[in-house]
Amino acid sequence: MSLKKHSDHKYIEALLQNDNRVLNELYQKFSGKIILYVTKNSGSYDDAQDVIQEVLITIFHQANERNFTLTCPFDAYFFLLCKRNWLNKLNKKGIKKVTILEEITSITDEQEFLVQETEMYEKRTALFEKKLIELGGKCKELLDVSFKLKNMEKVAAFLNISYGYARKKKSECMSKLTKMIKSSSNFNSLTTM
Repeated sequence: MSLKKHSDHKYIEALLQNDNRVLNELYQKFSGKIILYVTKNSGSYDDAQDVIQEVLITIFHQANERNFTLTCPFDAYFFLLCKRNWLNKLNKKGIKKVTILEEITSITDEQEFLVQETEMYEKRTALFEKKLIELGGKCKELLDVSFKLKNMEKVAAFLNISYGYARKKKSECMSKLTKMIKSSSNFNSLTTM
């Protein structure tokens, strides 16, 4: 698979830099297909807006945390993510009747791979967040602060604890969180790709 950055990677960069001009262009060019798809498939305009926002947030987080590189046209990648997001929502509501509008865009293997990668990222993140909540208490607080502040000296100062204790406790909490994640019933399905 080619790792050459596609010219549409500008939309990923615009998300990361909160470039309103390019984000407006993205919205103008690509939201119409999503709105049409959702409204033709048991949804409303507001549902489509929610799907668009959720997918953009997922793409932003993936690009921010994993240095994601778009190697295919944004149009098909974005549409397929939004489509799957909406179909998952319909499935959760028990709605099975869907008008498929496949002629809107054709999907290449590369685009399918990027979409699967993004969906896998989303599932891993959801599992991590769920287990972090289950971890609870002081461990959750310490990890939340350390994810935000990054620097352990700042974390220790913020939590009013010693630097040594903060480092030791973070290591213990991460170990506990890792065990919780690995013992999850769907962990193995999220490690292959």
